[in-house]
Amino acid sequence: MRIESETAADGPEVEALLDTCFGPGRVALSSYRLRDGVPPAGGLCLVARGRAGEVSGAIRFWPVRVGVWDAMLLGPVAVHPTRQGEGVGALLIGTGLDRAAASGVERVLLVGDEPFYRRFGFRRLGGVAMPPPTNPDRVLGLWDWAGVAGEVERAAPLQGEGGGAMSSA
Repeated sequence: MRIESETAADGPEVEALLDTCFGPGRVALSSYRLRDGVPPAGGLCLVARGRAGEVSGAIRFWPVRVGVWDAMLLGPVAVHPTRQGEGVGALLIGTGLDRAAASGVERVLLVGDEPFYRRFGFRRLGGVAMPPPTNPDRVLGLWDWAGVAGEVERAAPLQGEGGGAMSSA
């Protein structure tokens, strides 16, 4: 298994993986409203490739705002059903978080199961609200959330960042 930066050429294969893992109705989720019109943080988006070069897993990060604070929304994280249970998701999350830290990201947000994400350091965030109908118990954060509160909103597209959006994605 090798982890690589996602490129624009990976887009169709990653989208097919996301459909396989979450179904085509996934785009109706509230987190997708935060992604609409905003390119992913290309330098943080990763794919896991199997021996034959196929995309076996993917992780994406998206810039968001919580009040006046910047954050990265982690997700989706997807692993092909035939590769689940092999540690691919954990490898993607760990590598993605390492890259986020190295690039100066101060806080990461996700919607997920705290018992699973706790091993990466995520904790439930009080005072941070995702668009409805997100269950507030599933809103988790990592790193510097002290004093951060408010509604999670879509960020403006990233401009001139070296790890910016993937072209043609």
